[in-house]
Amino acid sequence: MHKAIDRTDEPMCSIRDFLFGTNSPLYHEVFDGNTAEVTTLKPVIEKIVKRFPIKRIIAVADRGLLSTDNLAELQAITLPGGGKLEFILAVPGRRYGDFVELLEPFHSAQCTNAKEEVLGETSWNKLRLIIAHDPQVALDAGAKRDGRIQELDTQAALWAGKLDAQDAGGRKRGRKLSDGGTRARFYHEVCEAHLARIVRVDLKSELFTYAIDERALTHARLMDGKLLLVTNTADLAPDEVVKRYKSLADIERGFRVLKSEIEIGPIYHRLPTRIRAHASICFMALILYRVMRTRLRASDTKLSPERALSKLRRIQHQRITLNNSQPIAGLSSITKEHTDILSALTIKKPTLNTQLTLL
Repeated sequence: MHKAIDRTDEPMCSIRDFLFGTNSPLYHEVFDGNTAEVTTLKPVIEKIVKRFPIKRIIAVADRGLLSTDNLAELQAITLPGGGKLEFILAVPGRRYGDFVELLEPFHSAQCTNAKEEVLGETSWNKLRLIIAHDPQVALDAGAKRDGRIQELDTQAALWAGKLDAQDAGGRKRGRKLSDGGTRARFYHEVCEAHLARIVRVDLKSELFTYAIDERALTHARLMDGKLLLVTNTADLAPDEVVKRYKSLADIERGFRVLKSEIEIGPIYHRLPTRIRAHASICFMALILYRVMRTRLRASDTKLSPERALSKLRRIQHQRITLNNSQPIAGLSSITKEHTDILSALTIKKPTLNTQLTLL
């Protein structure tokens, strides 16, 4: 079982807990929009254990759930059978700085010359800390950051040169710069690039001044390509922990389908019962979407459910009446591509007596 969390745009309610099997969602629950995430776990787990023959539960959550308070509450949850709730939580990027001392030995020993993904493990707060390093992701992230720093440095040099020229009495066309205005503009660009910890702008100096924090830059390079996971599972190897967490991406794709293709939100219903009915219908639509996706993949059609539906919409049932004569009914031609899609979905080929509705 995996846990994924999402909110609708309607403040009165939110779709919060989805339990996924191998391919399809199994269960959903609707809570008030201001309900804390951790408080929903225990009651939902109790319902699930009673409804499904589940003996072991591992909650897999993204970076929004990791905090000291949440960890304490998660570890305090006891399952109906007496066991403890197991979890795999990702460390948010903003907290990577807390793990510098733990990461430095692993990075020096295994990541410096790595050509493919490497895994490591250490202990943190009496929990397992799983470390994954992808060298290609690290290379791309470092190159992108270095390029942005170079752009900022070039822009700052142009402004500094113009300011120096102005101070020396030189005049050029265009608006005159000021140190305060230049400092504010440069600081804004640094913040937009999310580099305020590395490119330090002196906001107290009367002159436009900045510097590169080499220590912060070194720490950023240390974190490039890293995925940090905190877990209390005792029997899963590091690669299994990483694999289970990465499967969360497939669940997130399900939420994107709910929002885009199925259009679960925004919700404009006023009554709670109608909101829950709306969520239930969308949940059933998601199940149908996953069934379609599974069957299309199994048949190797290389079509997404969206694309398959788009092609099948071209099959039309037509009824024509001319000069008050007997109506003539017909079905548009069904191509081999249509036949292959219908076969992949295990749907019979439509006839004149078939009502085919594609939403």
